[in-house]
Amino acid sequence: MPGIRKYRRDTTEVSCCLKYVIFGVNVLFWFVGLIILAVGIWAWMEKDTFSNLSRLTNIALDPVFILICVGTITFIIGFTGCVGALRENTCLLACYAVFLALLLLAEMTTGILFFVFKDWIKQQATSGFQSFIAHYREDPDQQNLIDWIQGEWLQCCGVEGPRDWDRNAYFNCSSGAVGSREACGVPFSCCRSKPQDIIIKNKQCGYDVRKPTYSFDIAKIIYDKGCLEAAEEWFDRNLLIVATSAVCTAFAQILGICFAQNLRADIFAQKSKWH
Repeated sequence: MPGIRKYRRDTTEVSCCLKYVIFGVNVLFWFVGLIILAVGIWAWMEKDTFSNLSRLTNIALDPVFILICVGTITFIIGFTGCVGALRENTCLLACYAVFLALLLLAEMTTGILFFVFKDWIKQQATSGFQSFIAHYREDPDQQNLIDWIQGEWLQCCGVEGPRDWDRNAYFNCSSGAVGSREACGVPFSCCRSKPQDIIIKNKQCGYDVRKPTYSFDIAKIIYDKGCLEAAEEWFDRNLLIVATSAVCTAFAQILGICFAQNLRADIFAQKSKWH
């Protein structure tokens, strides 16, 4: 019986498995980043931001700006990883590894600073949310973000309570003199949800709730807890989930860096064999 020959993979070959794993994962990130970026640019065009540059004064508070930044970063990382792996381009793979390393460093720095400067971050978050409240009717994206935070996510009202809505020109109690129907009220997202709200959302449930003459029990109509307190409680409840997600994200990024470096080493080894 003839002996069975055993073949050993040439160590200078580029690993197809490694190559297409990097390609497959990053082509997904590439398309996701492109979609996020396109949606962000479209939203800015809908708000006429490019022709009205005065809107850029509050660019840091614009959710669409954050969307564009996230889309751009995701697109660039996905592009360098996808094309770099497919074309076996060591320069693009090096850029991919550097981008992941910088992103990982930024995330770790943010996490450390969050715990070190927790009080300062709380002040900045309070200031930012108060600005959101003041511009609630001026920017539809900020309005939708506040409504989601108050009604869907944290189930709260205002930064520290419903009285914070006095900062908005439409909900200020003195706005009744100029004919604002929302004067001394709160947005509908402050209202406690009811079963019938699934079919038809009552957009007027927050009218007049802060007036001294309001005859109903306010605590049964709207959320009396501020979003700052609600956010702290949410974070305490979900600390394990947040920490696990952060660790998994960091592990995936480290894995991506290692894969890219291993693929680059295979490509260099193959090129040295040819020469």
